[in-house]
Amino acid sequence: MSKKNKNNTGGIVFSTNPDYNYKDALPETVVTLPVSKQQLKVWLDRKQRNGKTVTLITGFVGNFDDLKELEKKLKNLCGSGGSSKDGEILIQGDWRDKIFDYLQKNGYGVKKAGG
Repeated sequence: MSKKNKNNTGGIVFSTNPDYNYKDALPETVVTLPVSKQQLKVWLDRKQRNGKTVTLITGFVGNFDDLKELEKKLKNLCGSGGSSKDGEILIQGDWRDKIFDYLQKNGYGVKKAGG
């Protein structure tokens, strides 16, 4: 049976309780804060990256699609690669000032942080 057709039972395989109801383990949808209420921090980071510098943007509150959209805009702005997960965006290279200016012009609450 494919994963698509299986019931999402949260890892429970069998229950001896005849009245047990499986709860759907669907994550709640996260509402993206408006741009003006976002409080982002822009970091330069070299830890655990073999000495290579990355620009790290933290503090994004919202759903995954909006995070990916902002990541794509920032990667295009810098002409660089990167990734995003857990409310953080990683852009390869030292682009802190350029990203800070872009976010500030677009209405985000932004602060420079770290080294």
